[in-house]
Amino acid sequence: MIRLYAFLGNYGREYSGNRHNVSWQFLEALPFYGELRWERKFKGRYATRETEAGRTWILMPETFMNLSGDSAAELMRFFQIAPAELLAVHDELELPFGSFGLKLGGGLGGHNGLRSLEARLGTRDYARLRIGIGRPDHPDIAGYVLSDFTRDEREILGASVFPAAAKVLEACAGEGFEKALAKNQKVKAI
Repeated sequence: MIRLYAFLGNYGREYSGNRHNVSWQFLEALPFYGELRWERKFKGRYATRETEAGRTWILMPETFMNLSGDSAAELMRFFQIAPAELLAVHDELELPFGSFGLKLGGGLGGHNGLRSLEARLGTRDYARLRIGIGRPDHPDIAGYVLSDFTRDEREILGASVFPAAAKVLEACAGEGFEKALAKNQKVKAI
């Protein structure tokens, strides 16, 4: 059972529209987002939510992407949440824009937020919801992930990708991650 949903991103207004912050943009688009009551602790903001499966925690680390594991590890230690009960939501260069998918464990793909989680948790064996941002056609990866989505891309995210990914997130909470994973390893929303 997933007990913690950690949405990885960079803290600060200047990063809010960045590709690297697509998970925070997704979180803010979820139907239940406005109902959440946030608290500041564990180097971030967290809220609790009651689902069919029980109480879950939602975390927005405010440590910047490269230290996301610090925030997640503190919350997990305090609430006694195991790595197998974590779902990390993050941007993914290796998935085309307009797609998303669930994954269990695996490589880091150069993602510093995932690298930080592994360093603090001692494992890569946790669930992931990867939101595709695509790979640029130039070598400046850092510049690309820290660039904002275009207006057209924001419209596609809001109209297609986020609603479809929200259904998958609810499936994880309702029927369980394993069943949701079997049907949603790679979903093309557009």
